[in-house]
Amino acid sequence: MASEALTLKPRPKVNATDRRDTWWIQPLIVVVVLGSFVLYATWAALINADYFVKAHSLLSPFYSPCLVSNCAFIHFRLIGDWWPRWLSPAVLILGGPLLLRVTCYYYRKAYYRSFFWAPPACSVPDAARGYSGERRFPLILQNVHRYAFLLSLVVLAFLWWDVVESFRWSDPAGIHMGVGSLVLLIATVLLTLYSLSCHSCRYYCGGCLDSFHGKPIRTRLWNIASRLNEKHTQFAWFSLFAVALADLYVRLAASGAIADLRIF
Repeated sequence: MASEALTLKPRPKVNATDRRDTWWIQPLIVVVVLGSFVLYATWAALINADYFVKAHSLLSPFYSPCLVSNCAFIHFRLIGDWWPRWLSPAVLILGGPLLLRVTCYYYRKAYYRSFFWAPPACSVPDAARGYSGERRFPLILQNVHRYAFLLSLVVLAFLWWDVVESFRWSDPAGIHMGVGSLVLLIATVLLTLYSLSCHSCRYYCGGCLDSFHGKPIRTRLWNIASRLNEKHTQFAWFSLFAVALADLYVRLAASGAIADLRIF
């Protein structure tokens, strides 16, 4: 009895798709928005000017915390006068928030698909034969996300400090609120929601537990983190726009292009 010939299907072409709709618009938007933010944030952090409005105590979130003695506003003087005046103090802290977003689970999906086309959609195969997940260099570096989350909590504490300071004006002296105060407050609230809705936050609240029985506090925290996590994508985008707009507002006010309007 003759054996039947086996017909092997050709392996799908990498990133191949039969779709004819405008599926490429979404990844294009991600490339434009994320790329623009990275370029703007890098420029704003390195320019080392117009990041503080002394009269209304407005500090750009890109420069918080300020740890250098020649900062316009100093949180803690951890570095003395040896720090070069031409070198922006923002380079000391920019890596923390940036590391959180780069290693964020949502942003990984976004820039993997949009920048690297790996893959542009779930149904498009792209993995190489030797793909081993995030167990080898350089993808293993993505596992620092849980530590970047802890670092972000430290930065958030300083950002809330800046919000409180933005209500303490020196001209006129006293407790006042301006548009800049609201801008910093909104940006900090969104950044807080983005961090607390992070998958790592949810892990710290309820991870490594076989049962929540007898652990009411961790159960409640895990439930809150889980509900916030459902909106993590929205918080990721809203906080991205908010922090950029907050820096832009402070920059325009510091340069004299606009005046920070007083509300009370």
